[in-house]
Amino acid sequence: MGYRCIYEQTVFYNPLNRFSVIRVKTDDTSVPQDARSTYKHKDHLIRFTATGFDLPQSDAVSLDLEGEWINGDKHGYQLQVEHCREIIPPTLDGVRGYLVSGLIKGIGEKTAACIVERFGVKSLQILEQSPEQLLEIKGITEERLEEIKASYAESRVMRDLMTFLSPFQVSPNTVTKIHQSLGVNSLTILQKNPFELCRFSGFGFKRVDEIAQKMGCRVDAPERIRGALFYMLDKKCNEQGHLFLEKAALCRTTMRLINGGIKQKEIRVQSEALDNQLQSMILSGHVVAYKDSIYSKRSFVLEDETARRITEILLEDAPEVDISLTLTQVCKQFSLRLSEKQILAVKTAFQHNLSIITGSPGTGKTTVLKAVLEVWKVLNPASKILLTAPTGRASRRISESTGMDGAKTLHSALGLVGGDVDNEYEDGDSIDADLVVVDETSMADMWLTAQLFYRLKPGTKLILVGDADQLPSVGPGNVFRELIACRLIPVTVLDQIFRQAKDSLIAYNAKFINENKTSLYYGNDFIFIDCDNEKETAEIIRQVYLEEVFQSCIEKVQILSPYRSDGEASAEQLGFAIREDINPCAPEIPELRVGAKTFRIGDRVMQTKNKGEISNGDLGFIRSFNHATSSDPATVTIEFSDARFVKYELNQMGSIKLAYAMTVHKAMGSEYDTVIMPVLAKHMVLLYRNLVYTAITRAKRRIFLVGEKDILFMAIHRCRIDDRNTMLGVRVTQYVKSLTLQARLNGSAQIEQMKLTG
Repeated sequence: MGYRCIYEQTVFYNPLNRFSVIRVKTDDTSVPQDARSTYKHKDHLIRFTATGFDLPQSDAVSLDLEGEWINGDKHGYQLQVEHCREIIPPTLDGVRGYLVSGLIKGIGEKTAACIVERFGVKSLQILEQSPEQLLEIKGITEERLEEIKASYAESRVMRDLMTFLSPFQVSPNTVTKIHQSLGVNSLTILQKNPFELCRFSGFGFKRVDEIAQKMGCRVDAPERIRGALFYMLDKKCNEQGHLFLEKAALCRTTMRLINGGIKQKEIRVQSEALDNQLQSMILSGHVVAYKDSIYSKRSFVLEDETARRITEILLEDAPEVDISLTLTQVCKQFSLRLSEKQILAVKTAFQHNLSIITGSPGTGKTTVLKAVLEVWKVLNPASKILLTAPTGRASRRISESTGMDGAKTLHSALGLVGGDVDNEYEDGDSIDADLVVVDETSMADMWLTAQLFYRLKPGTKLILVGDADQLPSVGPGNVFRELIACRLIPVTVLDQIFRQAKDSLIAYNAKFINENKTSLYYGNDFIFIDCDNEKETAEIIRQVYLEEVFQSCIEKVQILSPYRSDGEASAEQLGFAIREDINPCAPEIPELRVGAKTFRIGDRVMQTKNKGEISNGDLGFIRSFNHATSSDPATVTIEFSDARFVKYELNQMGSIKLAYAMTVHKAMGSEYDTVIMPVLAKHMVLLYRNLVYTAITRAKRRIFLVGEKDILFMAIHRCRIDDRNTMLGVRVTQYVKSLTLQARLNGSAQIEQMKLTG
């Protein structure tokens, strides 16, 4: 139903997504009684509240509002606007009032008066159809005209886009992202090809297909088939960590997707039609085919350009330097005892501009890194060193273990604002450092690795440190293992367990697990508790957790689970149960409900996205709830490690979750004194050797495994660490061979200078 109204006041406006709550007045008596303001006014007009996206906030125009009445309980009935049309009085004063209303940037009172004087009541028609005529107005330059056109077009496009998408329950935030990505032609693009929505989070193919079917899209329409191919390529790569899919697998899964639910065989999409569309996408450059492998354009560029940059580094001339004497002095000064392999690792780092140090816990990676840094500081006192890691906890740990302050997350060091992007590379300056050390490199996916190599200056020395036997990155790619496997980058594998770890069964059992052995040692620091079912397992985990926390402290004990939310032994369910043991509901403990989440003062929580100085994975405690005032919104204060107190507005609490228990993936890059983990047949789909290995190596002093020992042994015998579709190592090998051949043909002496070791 529509209502002719006049704007009166703004109740709420979010400049980020342009969501508005406005009060309007009308003489339309069809407005429901429950929606009307109870206050009386001299003009006797009816007041009500309207909510919507980018609603005009000026009384210079009348508004035609169409929408649905929604009972907001606390706020009463409000008109949820689905369509808004501005009604501008066809008079000189009406047109002038609209131009100076502030709805169009770049037009002030003087400029509006000049426009109306020149074009009269046709001023808005000129603005709509031939805005270049506004250049006749004194003070309107080409640059200012572009601002006016952009403001006018954006306001119209955003409103029309919201109108188009609102029947499909698309939020204003999502509409903003779509507009920012597709630009001023976003509505036209979506009307022509709604499957462009598959590019955006929350739009699965089936949801978009429903929208397209309502718009009359044919089952065998080319845009539908291409949309399904794009969606399936992106979905499988993100879910399974691939950078590409084999053509046969992509076509097979896409055929199931687009023909699912279509009962009439005669209208189903045929394989020939799908093959033709895929070939068209390849020829147009929308996807890349390498032999029988299909990449998204973005994934191919990330992998290929990173391989080229790595090849350039391998062919750089590293300055020759004899560090033997300095290394001896450093070892004496810091009481470091290095094995032959550790000495080799230190020397290799100085001989090449790119090298790798890998090994399991207790094999001396930190000792080697300490030696490298101290020797470097002696030999290059004026140079700059950057220590970094993929997560905040890992970066702080490398600072603590090496004694060097200032370690950063990779996102922070590279000047990235967080999350994934559509472009191959984010804009940013080169890394201002002469030596760069990346710890926990196995956690870095292809996108983040590409940013790193893209920003390295020529001649910068890069040392990648990590444990190749841990879980690979959450995002697509298997970078660390690929670089090791290509055998062109100097790699030192530390495999000797040293004295400080020799009494640790954790270190020995980690080594056995990597060797596919199930004859594990059990004792005070490696404990297995047998259980018959999930309920009993969850109960024992709660008991063990409380006992361990009582003996030490909550920060040193962590529950890890293979599953995030399914079952009593999942991370979320264990977390809820533990919270009731550790921080139960009580009248004296304030609670705050944000969406579906409930938080209490004292809750142990985790940040799940990068936010300024707080990184994804950082742990802290809720210290206070701060009520809203007339000038400030309601906030939650969280204390993170190192006494970092951060205030969160309620709309930012979506990135906060309880942290009494977490998934094994979330714990990567972290260490805890005590780790407790369920091992159940129910979790078998995720229980592989590298997941078990990653979980137990998070424990520094004690690990409790609770569940079925047979399942543990089965998991140790299952390894899927290499099943990702990536070719970074292959590409590095190809480019090195290509440049080597070229150098030989040119008679270059550079080949003799290449000292690459396997």
